[in-house]
Amino acid sequence: MKNETPLSDMYILYMNGELSKTDFEGGIFNYLIKNNEFYRGFYGDRDYWNEFISWLYPRFSRAIDLYKDLGASFDAYMTGIIQSAVKEYRSREMEHKMTEFICWQARALDMMLFEEEPPYLEKKHNVFSLPKDITPKQVLVLLLKAYYFVSDEFIDRVAESIGMDAKVVRNMVEEIRTMREAKEATITNLRERLYCQHYRCLAYQKQLNSAQVGSNYYIKMKNRFERAKKRLYRMKKRLEGMRLSASNRMIAKVVGIPAGTVDSCLFAIKNRVALPEDMV
Repeated sequence: MKNETPLSDMYILYMNGELSKTDFEGGIFNYLIKNNEFYRGFYGDRDYWNEFISWLYPRFSRAIDLYKDLGASFDAYMTGIIQSAVKEYRSREMEHKMTEFICWQARALDMMLFEEEPPYLEKKHNVFSLPKDITPKQVLVLLLKAYYFVSDEFIDRVAESIGMDAKVVRNMVEEIRTMREAKEATITNLRERLYCQHYRCLAYQKQLNSAQVGSNYYIKMKNRFERAKKRLYRMKKRLEGMRLSASNRMIAKVVGIPAGTVDSCLFAIKNRVALPEDMV
């Protein structure tokens, strides 16, 4: 059964102290929920209407405080608020749906382009072909520098080739990994945020292209797009500066040698072997 008490009547009860503000807000909510056809907000879609009123509900308290009886009844006042809010709600919903569609479209494209890596075929020789004049200490430093990419089996083979106890070398690698856990978590988090920012830029660009040039909406979306792009570039630059390889100070601490010795070891290897830039 519908609530037949008009909003204006409930307002009078509230002003006379017969309804608390909380009860008045609840009464407005129940009345609007049960009488959606009076407002023609969502063409009979009751579920959509209920979601809208639930979204609007936090504004009721301020609406009550701002109402002044200047010739328009409280019913008419609330009708005006609802009509204005419906436009805002639909605009937000459309923007969210468009953003969601673009994000899923971009994500689907990424998945389509993804190819499985070829299976790793284990080889019985070392990954690097090291000249004979590279010392065991230099090999150890290089191994610790590349700690993120080495397996236990590979560590055992390297330890054997440089005459060290495999357990000692594994402990060194594990110590480096423990020291780098926080940094790796930061890198992973930043990478995920970078993906989200990339999709956000795509969404803004799509909305900008569909807007009328020179309109207020076009200007607003253009500003959002420019800010989003700048933030994306800053995040990319920050991520590029974060390396998974261990720092030379970490290696020096684990091995128990001066940091300058680690620097010289890597410099010596660099002059003999073509190493990736992020390892030197």
